[in-house]
Amino acid sequence: MMTEQKNNTALKILTGILAVALVALGIYTIKFYNEEKENKAILQKEKAVIEDELNDLIVKYDEAIATNEVMDQDLVNARERIVVLLDSVKDSEANLVLISRYRREIGTLKNEKDRLFKVVDSLSNQNRMLYSTIDSTQNVLAERTRMADSLSQTNQNLSTKVDKAAQLKITSLLGEGVIVRNNGKLVTNDKTGRIDQIRTCFTITENALAQAGERDMYIQVYNPRNELVGDEIAVQHGGGVMVYSAQSRIFYENEELDVCVLSKTKQEKLIEGTYKVYVYAGPELIGTSSFNLR
Repeated sequence: MMTEQKNNTALKILTGILAVALVALGIYTIKFYNEEKENKAILQKEKAVIEDELNDLIVKYDEAIATNEVMDQDLVNARERIVVLLDSVKDSEANLVLISRYRREIGTLKNEKDRLFKVVDSLSNQNRMLYSTIDSTQNVLAERTRMADSLSQTNQNLSTKVDKAAQLKITSLLGEGVIVRNNGKLVTNDKTGRIDQIRTCFTITENALAQAGERDMYIQVYNPRNELVGDEIAVQHGGGVMVYSAQSRIFYENEELDVCVLSKTKQEKLIEGTYKVYVYAGPELIGTSSFNLR
């Protein structure tokens, strides 16, 4: 009888412990779910803020393009880069890595906007001062006309220089998977199970005004899950730290130059779908493209 009472008592104690454990597990599960839900909401809100900032930049460029005749093409090109980034933000699912990258790119775009707008304002102010001087007196009309012609020529020369831009430009951007043979030969392949590396090739166009000499080129490759594929090379720029898949130092002599850069891969990051490729000259984004693997 005593043994049976002890067994009943032990069973009641064990039942109580299990009940407490189940309640604790339920509370933890609910807390974890709420935190995960809250984190997703915060990231989604941050993504919306980034989209609003990019839309605001586009509006500012639209206004500048509509009211300025000088540097019009540079303003249009800068606006197009913002539109490309906005499309990428809209197509991507919010996560901490992407939000950080987009934040850094917005900082770079804002710095570029400030630089371009200062040049535009300076040229516009010069033109306004010129017209004011011409209208101020008829006695110096001939001299002011000569000054206007001279300044107009100066503006045209400056506009031509800005159009050429010191920034490098690329064409024929191509990303693809490759197999590395034992003899070092690279063979193109689009099957994820057989790829050793990702190859990014492009042509740097001729540019007489670009700085000649050694230049650092950086590559970012993102798989369909927006995961960075490559060595994850962290580089400190003026706008913050950027992480790249690969880098290459080239010697540019202001003439057309073909460049190919290899990015190492990890098998777990090679999945079927569309891959995005970004090419940077230093911190400046100068080209984007995509390719598919199966």
